[in-house]
Amino acid sequence: MVSAKVVIKNPTGLHLRPAGILCKEAMNFKSTVSFRFKNTTANAKSVLSVLGACVKSGDEITFVCEGADEEEALATMIKAVEEGLGE
Repeated sequence: MVSAKVVIKNPTGLHLRPAGILCKEAMNFKSTVSFRFKNTTANAKSVLSVLGACVKSGDEITFVCEGADEEEALATMIKAVEEGLGE
């Protein structure tokens, strides 16, 4: 299991479009990909789970990846968030 913290830079947080992009990236991996925010753990492969976390701009989340390709999954998720998730 690997984990890392990242700050959401999107001006509108994880609304539908960036949540979809986040999920699309997560689905490319065999590993489980989730993130923790406040008292919530969200499945990064589920748009509804990501939206349900109510992550806003400037919030810090912690990605947690576990499985065969966990290192690559974590690096990809961090890079996607730092690049703004398409915004």
